[in-house]
Amino acid sequence: MRTTPAKRAFKYRFRPTDAQAAELSRTFGCVRKVYNLALSARTEAWARQERVNYNQSSAMLTAWKKTEELTYLNEVSSVPLQQALRHLQAAFAAFYAKRARYPRFKSRKRSRRSAEYTTSAFRFRDGHLTLAKMTEPLDIVWSRPLPAGASPSTVTVCQDAAGRWFASLLVEDPTVKPLPATGAAVGVDVGLDHLLTLSTGETVANPRHERRDRARLAKAQRRLARKAPGDGANRIKARRAVAQVHARIADRRRDHLHKLTTRLVRENQTIVIEDLTVRNMVKSRSLARAISDAAWAEFRSMLEYKARWYGREVIAVDRWFPSSKLCSTCGALQARMPLHVRTWMCACGATHDRDVNAAKNLLAVGLTASVCGAGVRPQRRTPGGQPAVKQKTQRREP
Repeated sequence: MRTTPAKRAFKYRFRPTDAQAAELSRTFGCVRKVYNLALSARTEAWARQERVNYNQSSAMLTAWKKTEELTYLNEVSSVPLQQALRHLQAAFAAFYAKRARYPRFKSRKRSRRSAEYTTSAFRFRDGHLTLAKMTEPLDIVWSRPLPAGASPSTVTVCQDAAGRWFASLLVEDPTVKPLPATGAAVGVDVGLDHLLTLSTGETVANPRHERRDRARLAKAQRRLARKAPGDGANRIKARRAVAQVHARIADRRRDHLHKLTTRLVRENQTIVIEDLTVRNMVKSRSLARAISDAAWAEFRSMLEYKARWYGREVIAVDRWFPSSKLCSTCGALQARMPLHVRTWMCACGATHDRDVNAAKNLLAVGLTASVCGAGVRPQRRTPGGQPAVKQKTQRREP
């Protein structure tokens, strides 16, 4: 049981002045430069079978600032530069633990433009946020209030591809605490025709946000394709127009998923999902666009961290469990179940909707895994009536 308040990031848009935008742009460039320099140094050391830790890279940063070539690093706040080295250290820690691939260099055009400030590099008083090297507070659009008495521990400032500026404030939120326990449990099957199908029989329509704005996106991309290559003003303007359409799609998708996941977590104590490998599924040329638009991975990520916040349990069932082919009434396993078959009848006489039946089976095996701990699949019978051998399914921790 968590005793300390959970840390939560509150993200707001702001409108910088010309001087603030110039200062932040310089900071973004210096952060990218320091990150790439440190990565290059650590890569060379890696080739020599040596490891460079954070303290050594921090000493390198001090030496770089004293050189004539990199003296401009002294013009920006030193905190975002140190935070860049910490982020690189975390990336290497994930690589050494085999949780991620080798860190990559940051690109001026493609990488996220951001800088992180700790408490020594900003001032937050009476709802006004002032960053280091700035004399005026940021003009933040407070779309929602911070928790009463909250004091940010870090502030991350970024600019997205659409040209929008954001400030993310990390605070301790006392309102995030375990909800009263409930006995409700639900199985969730994700899909494309319906975004979600619950074991209760309820379905949630797939909004298909990308498809709804596909014509607008195609028009903006055609205009970009006609612009001369390079960094001309017209090409930058056209590229930003494409990014604005993508931002609109992503914002609407994220808002919809937040509402869905919050509702599921509040209403259910246990939520059972399928452990899908989305990164492999999007390799299908015919389904990649639709799967990306559904954002199954983002849905799972939101579900898991909100479950941790509110004291709920998310169980991921092994992806090889035949949830669609298994009769939820008698346990008979069908030999084949092509994707175009949406409704089918079992030998026992039960008629199943494919997705509802899959959600019910996910719930059953998930609850079994939760009780038994070993994730034993329930006994089932083959279409011929002979009992099938019990199989084990690996329980994936969320």
